[in-house]
Amino acid sequence: MNGNVAQSVPDHDVVIVGGGFSGIGAAIILARAGFTDYLLVEDGDGLGGAWFWNTYPGVGVDIPSFSYQFSFEQISDWSRVYAPGDELKHYADHCVRKYGVDSHTRLNTRIVGAVFDDDTDIWTLTTAAGDTISARHVVGATGVLTQPKPPAIDGLDDFTGTVMHTARWDHDVDLAGKSVAIVGTGASAVQVIPSIAPEVEHLTVFQRTAIWCLPKPDAILPGPARLALRRIPGLKRVARTVSQAFVELNFPAPAHFNGIVPIATVGERMGRRHLKNQVTDPETRAKLTPHYALGCKRPSFSNAYLRAFNRDNVTLETSGIESVTPTGIRTVDGTDHDVDMLILATGFKVFEHGNMPPFPVQGSGGRDLETWWDENRFQAFQGVSVPGIPNFFTILGPYGFNGSSYFNLIETQSNHIVRVLRHAREQAATRVEVTEKANAEYFESVLGRRKNQVFFQGGCGNANSYYFDVHGDVPFRPSPTLETMWASRRFDLDSYDYSRPAYGRSASPGH
Repeated sequence: MNGNVAQSVPDHDVVIVGGGFSGIGAAIILARAGFTDYLLVEDGDGLGGAWFWNTYPGVGVDIPSFSYQFSFEQISDWSRVYAPGDELKHYADHCVRKYGVDSHTRLNTRIVGAVFDDDTDIWTLTTAAGDTISARHVVGATGVLTQPKPPAIDGLDDFTGTVMHTARWDHDVDLAGKSVAIVGTGASAVQVIPSIAPEVEHLTVFQRTAIWCLPKPDAILPGPARLALRRIPGLKRVARTVSQAFVELNFPAPAHFNGIVPIATVGERMGRRHLKNQVTDPETRAKLTPHYALGCKRPSFSNAYLRAFNRDNVTLETSGIESVTPTGIRTVDGTDHDVDMLILATGFKVFEHGNMPPFPVQGSGGRDLETWWDENRFQAFQGVSVPGIPNFFTILGPYGFNGSSYFNLIETQSNHIVRVLRHAREQAATRVEVTEKANAEYFESVLGRRKNQVFFQGGCGNANSYYFDVHGDVPFRPSPTLETMWASRRFDLDSYDYSRPAYGRSASPGH
């Protein structure tokens, strides 16, 4: 480092990468805190993230809408308790317009690399088009439900019919009268299958692992109910509180504290009863019965999915797939299933190269984030910051999300980032970096709670869950939601180092 190096001025104070609710929320919260010099960059030609990319039949939120919105921007015009996807996209657009995010947005911009300069404390982001954007700070808000994960099946490229991933649905394709195969029975498939079964000639569902499917407490919200939510003081808060409690009891509590109170077993009994009430054929019911503990992978809520297997034109196939042929799918028992169309409901990249991180990130001293995670396991201080990667924050980093509402996560992580940036501004610091000590202590604390998590109690061996990363860890935050909220506003600010560029670093303020 050269003491004569002049401090450069970046294009923006903050660049937010990702235009889903994570990016939108981070932008709004940063701006409300006074950090208005930001740019939000988005790969697609519209904002909304998962609700921009996912438009398949039946797409909708899988927790009550009262929880699936920002606490500071609660609306009352949801048509149902569980809102359909187009309403979530409309809500995203509403937030973007109301809070002026659109005037700080650059669409059709894919970030393919980020490099930190130790001399200037500036990030240089390279786009797929070859140009660069510089930033003092970067917020990674790319989410996990946007990059489709195609299945590793031999012959997939040889199929002569139509192939579609649920996350890239082509609405110009006519399903009527078609023989269709759908690969996968995860959350997307649970919504797609009952939506298209009445339309197609025949639907063959290829299931590797049965999903826990619980009753969905959904209902139309009639006009008088929506009017009451708008006009009766405190009613929206009550609805949100009840909704939050419901969400907490359906994932964070059984997933993280099953060793203290075996809540998961209660949910399993409910799931088995729901299955018995919904599916008439005993053989089909047996195939749809999960053989792993509730919580090992993402459960689903539906009042229509299981019933779809009662239809004469729906077949459940549990033999493994050997290959895709030009005309369909061949299973390991040698059976050929000829179809006109393949629907891939095979999920998204999560804890994998290409998504964690979503682009190459080179931090201080050339530290490569992907390599560091490979060598040290996925970890980040409260899911936000990684040592050696200064001025870089993530919304959905390892051990950040506890499994409740993504909106709680977005607000929690954004509040964390705002606290750090405010303190940096007070210190006239241009570089903030979580300390090795703070990160190590946090990582040790989350691993120390693992004994009570359902993931590590021996019941997840047959789950094939994307929750488990390549290290055998499950990088969920083992905390109740209230604790995550409290921690984001109370963590020790000295968990970070604050300093100036190279020539002033030896006398960095605050240390």
